[in-house]
Amino acid sequence: MRYAVAACQTDFPNPTDRSGIAAHVDRMLTMIDGAVLGYRPFFPVRLVVFPEFAHAAPVYLTARELREKLAVQIPNEHTERYHAKAKEHGIYIQTGSFIEFDPKYRGVLFNTTCLIGPEGILTKYRKVNPWIPWEVHASPHDVPGYTEELFPVAKTELGNLGCAICYDWIFPETIRELALNGAELLIRVSAYMDPWGATPPMDWWTVVNRCRALENLAYVVAANQGASLQHYGPFSWPGGSMVVDYDGRILAQADPGPGEKIVVAEIDLGALRAARAQRLGHNPLAHLRREAHARPARCGYPATSFTSASDPQANRTVAENDAAIRSVLAQNPYAGRP
Repeated sequence: MRYAVAACQTDFPNPTDRSGIAAHVDRMLTMIDGAVLGYRPFFPVRLVVFPEFAHAAPVYLTARELREKLAVQIPNEHTERYHAKAKEHGIYIQTGSFIEFDPKYRGVLFNTTCLIGPEGILTKYRKVNPWIPWEVHASPHDVPGYTEELFPVAKTELGNLGCAICYDWIFPETIRELALNGAELLIRVSAYMDPWGATPPMDWWTVVNRCRALENLAYVVAANQGASLQHYGPFSWPGGSMVVDYDGRILAQADPGPGEKIVVAEIDLGALRAARAQRLGHNPLAHLRREAHARPARCGYPATSFTSASDPQANRTVAENDAAIRSVLAQNPYAGRP
């Protein structure tokens, strides 16, 4: 099966309260129409992906402020509009991320993206690795009593789709979990800033996307934030949204630099499945000696570490994130201390 995907980067001023989200959705729905209808004479665009913080970014330094001003529940009026658009065009939409609150988890915020198809919300992915210390929302890993799938994968007519957000991609273990759950297309919803962006000398954005594709024998569809400095300081956002095939080959990439851009490339699902089923060499999933890697890490962020007892006012701050990670570093057996 062959179809096309569109990675859409945005350039919005960040809203200071949730009333500003609707205007962003207006524009993204227009971008969906442009991608689907504009490329129709060439190939069918069936999946459209938007970047992290396309709705709102965590511009406040405390969880309380974010909840009061920007957080939303899911589903909401915006996901309903995406659902209507997905039904209209017969497509799938990976939304930009929302700052989400869920009444089941008191005092906790998540950074969340939804995969929405003609049938509605298919998966809801909550960022497992927040960008410490600046992001004060929680990882679901840190929340006691959290039993939902950390790495959901949706089985669709386009193949098996799995998503992770921005900093998650620096952890190969996170993306491998999606692959082991069956993902054939790995979707990256990201807000990746310079100097770790899409140009030398670091070029983390391109290097990591290509590496995760080839090591999991999967397509990668990566939409990066394209906000200009005036819209979302203090960082500049390099864009460079891209599509990578399962051999790490770049199929399409936006020129680095801020601004709205739509990058489109074809996916050959049959070729991917044939490679996974038939390749004797360079088949990382078939060659994986999983038991060799099953031992627990000796250092890391402790599970169930975010509780209402440790943060009774639901007011997690950047300073508290700093303190938490300093505690981990003090116990780090890899730091070379005597």
